[in-house]
Amino acid sequence: MSARGISGDRLLEQRAGRGLLVIALALIVAITVADIGMGTSVHLGPLLVIAPTLTASFAGPRLTALVGALAQAALVVISIFHGGLATTNHVAQLIALAVLSALVVFISYVRERRARELSRVRSVAETAQRVLLRPPPRRVGPLRVAWLYLAAEDETQIGGDLLAVARADQPCTRVLIGDVRGHGLASIGEASVVMGAFREGAHRYASLPELVTAVEESVCRNLEEVADTTHDAGEHFITAILLDIHDQGPQAEMLNCGHPPPLLVRGGQVTVLNSRRPAPPLGLCSLCVRNDRTDTFTLEGGDMLLLYTDGVIEARSPTGAFYPLVERVASFPASSPDALLHHIHRDLLAHTSEQLTDDAAFLIIERTASRHLHRPHLMSHAGGSHPSTTG
Repeated sequence: MSARGISGDRLLEQRAGRGLLVIALALIVAITVADIGMGTSVHLGPLLVIAPTLTASFAGPRLTALVGALAQAALVVISIFHGGLATTNHVAQLIALAVLSALVVFISYVRERRARELSRVRSVAETAQRVLLRPPPRRVGPLRVAWLYLAAEDETQIGGDLLAVARADQPCTRVLIGDVRGHGLASIGEASVVMGAFREGAHRYASLPELVTAVEESVCRNLEEVADTTHDAGEHFITAILLDIHDQGPQAEMLNCGHPPPLLVRGGQVTVLNSRRPAPPLGLCSLCVRNDRTDTFTLEGGDMLLLYTDGVIEARSPTGAFYPLVERVASFPASSPDALLHHIHRDLLAHTSEQLTDDAAFLIIERTASRHLHRPHLMSHAGGSHPSTTG
């Protein structure tokens, strides 16, 4: 939305704005006629300031000034009918109305300028979202994709959560979802480092551990430069999950860097894909040893994989209850990624009364249907199977 688009005068195109303008003009006429009809014993002229004040609530400074001028002209007419313009009382009323109208016009100007500044901020946020969070394609290889981003700050559309889908050469699809400590515009810099390193490395590195190592090295090199240490002097790190989903066969690999585990939806059953050996979050650098072992699981045709950030499971109701994601997902019909995402989105907003306190992101991936379905399982890439926790 441009600054011009939010101009108060443009609101007259709306039915409510036109109606309020008619009311303001009718007030000028009604007060003028009533004051003249009641004689010199009653002075209603000062009430004319209501008209420009009402106009300022829905219109810009130009229209407010015009209505103020009409109110001033009406007071002149009243003064002529009640002894002329030279009387002390009428001169005082004219000066007072002029001063009050000018003040209302100034307030309207300040309000419109702030609205334009807000529009520019929103435009910057929208541009940053398009550049940083490039929407994943709806189809990637054998996968269907749906995603949603909910920013906690009302005036932004982006924050510290991040997600991306990229193709590798194997062929396979690589997926990233992550969460920067903190939220809002201050965390965009850290999110941009992770996203840039992932997109660059997704095509370069043959294995998932190599890709995660490259992302970690990039974060360690650049985190201090982009982190908002002025307002947040604490530790800065990013939790993340990176996936390799192979085109041929049901096998998929996961490396969890301290992030909430994904959910596998299969035939109405929800499986929590807990990692056997989760890696530490990105950005801890020399404080940790990077894990080079991935977990593998099966993603059959018709299965859906739900990835999310902690802003979802930590969302609270007005009574303080956390959002029960696993239970709610199990109760929703999962006909497609878009349908499941719609149900979760609507239910989450209802649970929180539309008052999110942290950024929240969803990424749902479905493998197109195949004939053979196997039981979901999660295992270490280097070891035996390990059952997941079913919600």
